[in-house]
Amino acid sequence: MKPVPLEAYQWPPSNEVLARRVGLDPRSIVRFDGNVASAPPPSARPAALARALADVNEYDRGRYLPLREAIARYHDLEVDNVALGAGSDEFIVLLAHMFAEEGTIATVPAYSYSMYRYAAIMAGATVVEDPATADLVYVCRPNNPTGEMCEIPDVSGQIVVDEAYAQYSGVDALDQLDRGVIILRTFSKAFGLAGARVGYALAKPELIEAISSRQAPLSVSSLSAALALAAISSPLDVSSALSERDRLSGELETLGLAPLRSYTNFLFIPMDEPEKLVDQLLPYGAVTRAYPGGLRVSVRDDIDNDFLLDALRAVLLDTPMPPQYLRYERHTAETLLSVRLRVPGQGRVLVNTGAGFYDHMLQQLAFHAGLDLRLEGVGDLETGDHHTVEDMMRTFGEALDQALGDRKGLTRYGEARVPMDEAIAHAVVDLSGRATANLSISPDEGMVAHAFESLVQTARITLHVTASGENAHHVAEGAFKAVGRALAQALKKDGSLVRSTKGSL
Repeated sequence: MKPVPLEAYQWPPSNEVLARRVGLDPRSIVRFDGNVASAPPPSARPAALARALADVNEYDRGRYLPLREAIARYHDLEVDNVALGAGSDEFIVLLAHMFAEEGTIATVPAYSYSMYRYAAIMAGATVVEDPATADLVYVCRPNNPTGEMCEIPDVSGQIVVDEAYAQYSGVDALDQLDRGVIILRTFSKAFGLAGARVGYALAKPELIEAISSRQAPLSVSSLSAALALAAISSPLDVSSALSERDRLSGELETLGLAPLRSYTNFLFIPMDEPEKLVDQLLPYGAVTRAYPGGLRVSVRDDIDNDFLLDALRAVLLDTPMPPQYLRYERHTAETLLSVRLRVPGQGRVLVNTGAGFYDHMLQQLAFHAGLDLRLEGVGDLETGDHHTVEDMMRTFGEALDQALGDRKGLTRYGEARVPMDEAIAHAVVDLSGRATANLSISPDEGMVAHAFESLVQTARITLHVTASGENAHHVAEGAFKAVGRALAQALKKDGSLVRSTKGSL
């Protein structure tokens, strides 16, 4: 018999498709429709993959025992309580076949994650409303898409508690394992590894044995397992996501919206015609998701959440959309860096790469230049600061070059002299479009001159810096401040022309 396609889970369009639909640069698209972390974890960097890449020609004969052991320790369980899979979705589908093939499935709450229904379709099962009559009961706790916390029913069918968002709620059902409950977890949400597709099931050993015997061999790749092991071996902190969730909820209320109380990293806003609001937000680059009876929005970081609020004000209150951040990413074998930059800005600056001294120096430069800058990421600091500092400055320079565009209407030249205790620094900037650095830093703290050279190469500017003193820290800080203040002058608006007799820079 020729197989026919089943009704299947539908992924939303890519950034490129959505951007093309509304005439935007794909980098302007911000996804509030995926319920994922706003950034990868610090552990997600090339060093975490080095061993796995060295052995990528081999199978893992131990079924990723170190990862399963780490998961067991994380939950204070034994390794035979853990099964590893390709996201929790693998288990949702597998358990439907195990416990309800041609049988019945119920979900709690009844309005919940759509994958349960697709799993039922694949298993030939019937979805019923009453959990007491079902062979298999999926309990989404906290619930997607509403964010609510529900109770686990006392029923005779097999109970599966999907705890994809448990880290945001502080509530789990681990005490239910002894009575036969199966718990599903994922690395896609709080751990920030949605693209790695790693999930796991927790249950009594005899259930784990039955589940594992029905899985394909090694459904998780060795690279994904390495990323998951690095993530679960590092401290997990969701406090910023929780505070942003509460802040965003309050701001939405000021717009006349009424989000439900959430125990997750997203908010559900009851409303009529949510599809209309989704369509109205998309031309601004904000991607949200409509459900029957409401809109769901992911909680990201403060910059992204403010962007969503600005877009909502533009749609609901007809207020002008303020200038937005340029978004840029740079990935190398040694570093993973992301930038959000607004020129001009208000001096709202955060640089966090782990290279403490140079993070602080770039913060000084951006603040005194009057930029809004958020530069975050990780590098191979175990080998020293060199790669991280170099790539940090190159990434900032590349973003600045893009933000300046054709440099039309800018003053172009800037000069500043800054004292720093006994040190003195003098900087002259030309937004020339040509990369030229003339630097005299004495004493150099270590990489000050090289940091400026890296910036100059990618920002396509001419930079002259002379800085001297007795204390290398003071010399460096004076130099970065002077460059920032000179840059502030060069970035001032001065008509609408390109300040060059050639007509271009």
